[in-house]
Amino acid sequence: MKKVLAYLPLHFAMLVILGILCQFYFKVWQFGFLKIGLLFLTLLLFLLIKHRVLNTLISFFLFYFIGVSSVYINNDLNYDNHYSNHIEAHQLTFLKISKVLKPNRYYKKFEAEVIQVDSTKTRGKILLNISNSDYTKILNVDAVLVSKLEIQSISKSLNPYQFNYKTYLEKQRIQEQIYLKEQDYLIHQSSQNTLIGYSDRFRNKVEKALKKYNFKANDLAVINALLLGKRVNISKDLLEDYANAGAIHILAVSGLHVGIILLILSFLLKPLEQIRNGKIIKTVLIVIFLWVFAFIAGLSASVIRAVTMFTFLAIGLFFNRKNIVLFSLISSLFFLLVFKPLFLFDVGFQMSYLAVFGIVILQPKIYKLWKPRYMIIDKFWQLTTVSLAAQVGVLPLSLYYFHQFPGLFILSNLIIVPVLGFILIGGILIITLALSNSLPQVLAKFYGKIISLMNNFVSWIAKQEDFLFTEISLSLSMMFIIYLVIIFWIYFFLNRKPRRLIYLLISIIVLQGFVLYEEHQKRNKDEFIVFHKSRNTIIGERRGASLSIHHDLDSTFINQLNAITAYQVNQNVKVNTVENIPYIFTFRNQNVLVVDSLGVYRIGDFKNQIILLKQSPKINLERLIKELSPKQIIADGSNYKSYVKRWKATSEKLNIPFYDTSINGAFILKN
Repeated sequence: MKKVLAYLPLHFAMLVILGILCQFYFKVWQFGFLKIGLLFLTLLLFLLIKHRVLNTLISFFLFYFIGVSSVYINNDLNYDNHYSNHIEAHQLTFLKISKVLKPNRYYKKFEAEVIQVDSTKTRGKILLNISNSDYTKILNVDAVLVSKLEIQSISKSLNPYQFNYKTYLEKQRIQEQIYLKEQDYLIHQSSQNTLIGYSDRFRNKVEKALKKYNFKANDLAVINALLLGKRVNISKDLLEDYANAGAIHILAVSGLHVGIILLILSFLLKPLEQIRNGKIIKTVLIVIFLWVFAFIAGLSASVIRAVTMFTFLAIGLFFNRKNIVLFSLISSLFFLLVFKPLFLFDVGFQMSYLAVFGIVILQPKIYKLWKPRYMIIDKFWQLTTVSLAAQVGVLPLSLYYFHQFPGLFILSNLIIVPVLGFILIGGILIITLALSNSLPQVLAKFYGKIISLMNNFVSWIAKQEDFLFTEISLSLSMMFIIYLVIIFWIYFFLNRKPRRLIYLLISIIVLQGFVLYEEHQKRNKDEFIVFHKSRNTIIGERRGASLSIHHDLDSTFINQLNAITAYQVNQNVKVNTVENIPYIFTFRNQNVLVVDSLGVYRIGDFKNQIILLKQSPKINLERLIKELSPKQIIADGSNYKSYVKRWKATSEKLNIPFYDTSINGAFILKN
C-alpha cells in the first residue's frame, strides 16, 4: 500500500482533479490560450533549475494547472468560433447530430454540433428537441440539418434539491437548446462521417437484423443494451426493476462488461504465451478486440472510459509486477481526466473507478477470511467477495445520488454475473449470424429465453420490497466523511497496527460528531416555501424535522410529487399533507397573505407584508399595492403567464419586488 501511495501518477491525478474542480466552479483561469502556453513554458524552464524543493513545488503546480487548462481548453465558450458569437436571427445554421438521446413523452432528443452559421465554420454543442408528432424522418448520428434557429436557454431546477438538468447538460458541454418541427429543417447531404457515425450505422444494422427473429420487446431492448449500448428502448418499469435489484450496471456497457471480456480473452489467448513474443502478441490482440467491442457498443463516453481503463490494465498485466493493476488504474484515470476533464462529474465514471478500486484493494483480503473446501462454493465465495468489495467502494456515493440501497444486490449479482460472460459471448455469436442471415430461429429463441429468464429473475428480486431501503438521506459532507472512515478502515484492515486503529477511531468520532451536528441543524431549521408547480399551488411550512404541505392537488398525487419527495429525502424530514390553503400564513414575524381567484385581499390591517397571488385572481394590482404597500409580491405556477407578465410590469413600475416561481424557482423564507 505504501508503494501505491508513493506512486507519482496518483499524486498527479489528485492535483489534476483539484485543478478541474477549481476551474469548473471558480473559473480561476480566464486569460486566453496564448497565456496558457506561455505559463507552461515558464514552468518547464523553472524545472531546469536544480533545486529539489523548488522542483517539487513547480511540479505540483504544473499538474494542478494541467487540470485547470484542460477544463478551459475543453470549454467551447472560450473559442471565438463558438456559434453564440455568430448566430443571428434568420441565418441558416448547420447542425450535425452527434448523439441520439433517450426521448420523453413529447420530444425526440439529440445532442448536436453547430458546425456552421451561414458560411462561417463554428463549434459548440446544443440540445435538439423534435416533436414526436413531427418526427417522420429518422435522424441518425452524422446527419446534418439546415435550419433557422431560435435558441432557448435550458431551464434550471425550479424546486430545492430536484435533479438539475441544466447543470447536468453544462457538464456535457451543452449550454442551450432548440425546438424544431419537421417543416423547420432540411436534411443536408454530407460525406463527412465520423467513427461514431459508422458505429451508429453498424448498430442500427444489427438491430434491424435482430428484429427479424421475433424477440420479445423487453428481451430485444436488453440485448441492445448489453451488446450495443442502446438503452433508449428499455421500458421504465424494467429499468426500475434492475435499479431496485441492484443490477442496473448490467444494462450499461461499462467496466463490468469490458472486464469480463478481458478475462475471457486472456483465457482464450493464453496458449499464445508459449510462442516467441507470445505475451506481446496476446496483449496487442486483447487491446484490439477491446476496441472492436467498443465500436460495436457505440463508442459512447462510458464505453470509451471502460475500454481505456482496461486497455491500461491489459498493458499493465503484460509486465506482471506487484501492484501493477492499481498502477494501471491510476494511470488510466490520469490519462482520461487530462483529455476529458468533465468525465470527473459523470456518475458512471465515479462509480466505475470506485468499484474497481474497491475490488482491487479489498477483495483479496476479504477472500482470505474463508477458504471453502469445494470448488463450486469457492467460486461463489469469490463472486460474493467481489460484490462486497465493489459495494464498499460505491455505497456512500450511491446513497448520495440515488438515496436507496438494494439489500439483495449480492443475490442478484451472484446469479447474473456468472452467466453474463456467456451472454456476451453468445450475443456476439448471435449478432454475427444475424448479420449474415444464417441465425437459426431455434438458437435465437434459446438466447431470447435466457434474456427473458434474467429479466424475470430481476423483476422477482425487485418485488422483494422488504429488502429495498429507500428515501435514505445523505449529504455531500456526510458522504466524504463516510469515505474517510472507509479509507482508515481499509488502512487498518490491511495491517492491524495500533496507530492505524487510532486513526480509524478518530474518523468514527468525527462521523458521530457530524451526525449530531446535522441532527441539531435539522431540528432548528424553519422554512416557509412556495414550491413551483404548473397549474397548482403547493406551500410548505417547515418546523424542525416536520414539513406541512398545503396544496390543491389530488391527495394521492401529492405523495408522488417529485418536488416534495426530493425535499423530504434530502432534508430527512417527515411530511404531513393538508388539503387546504389558508388565506394567511405566519412565519416568525412575517405574514403572507394569499390572494386566490376570488380576489379578496381586504383582511384587516395587512400593510408591509408579503402577498402571494395564486389561481389568476382578477384584481387591480396597482390598487392593491397602494392599499397594502406590500413588502414583496409572489406569483406561483398556478397563474396564467399573461397575468404574471402584467403583474411584474406593474410591480416594477411601483418599485415593489416581484417574484415569479416559473422563472426564479421556489420562494423560500428561512429562519
